[in-house]
Amino acid sequence: MIKITIVSTKGGVGKTTLTANLGGILADSGYRVLLIDADPQPTLSSYYKLKYRANHGLTELLVNSSIDSVISQTDVEQLDIVLSDDPQGKLRDWIRDTVDGRVRLKYILSKCDTHYDFVLIDTQGAVGPLQDAAVAAADFMLSPIPPEILSAREFVRGTVAMIRRLEPMARLGAPIGPLRGVIYRQDRTIDARTITDELRKASFLPSKGAITILDTVVPNAVAYREAATHKIPVHRFERARKGPTASAFDTMQALARELIPNLPNLDVSVEEES
Repeated sequence: MIKITIVSTKGGVGKTTLTANLGGILADSGYRVLLIDADPQPTLSSYYKLKYRANHGLTELLVNSSIDSVISQTDVEQLDIVLSDDPQGKLRDWIRDTVDGRVRLKYILSKCDTHYDFVLIDTQGAVGPLQDAAVAAADFMLSPIPPEILSAREFVRGTVAMIRRLEPMARLGAPIGPLRGVIYRQDRTIDARTITDELRKASFLPSKGAITILDTVVPNAVAYREAATHKIPVHRFERARKGPTASAFDTMQALARELIPNLPNLDVSVEEES
């Protein structure tokens, strides 16, 4: 089971959309995928339609280490989700004040490593105990980076600071995994390309190799917003309208292959949405 936490120290960069669509293409490729909405603002929880809603969600998962009663099923086959149910942010304080709070999620997920091939954890765009717990649980992290100078600078500054701050977690048996940055919502301007090139150079040295900027670039395309409106993965939405060579399909497939190079199967075969 591969655990990926989608993280950023800046809000509004596209973490939820990226989480939903990466999970969608992996599930449609035949993999068993669990999404975890670890954001008090439950955007991921409402991205997909549910065919089964569990009695509990993230709070029960963390506080009582319960798995069976917290897993809801989306209408995408093999794509399950743990819903966010902490609108007041009380879990933040619980994790902070509990001895094993920041490593609790890591050990809970180790109990279900035979049930899923992938776990994708969406996080809030703010530093805090809940984000720490999600980062500690991951094999590696993925961060969407809009190619804007302020977002790029915040990514390097904030992410490097986060990694250094959490390095002592290794002594608790939860070493912090590497981080993959993906250029997200890139337009066709020279400015965007320039920032992307500078970001690739700037991220490596300060992080001492802990941050890698992926070659795959997610373009700024309306299909991602329209797919979210229809509550379906973007590759289904665009393939249904433009055929199997649509850009969103190619992009998400390329992203999955780059993230997990040894992935044996990524051939999507699904009845398309109308």
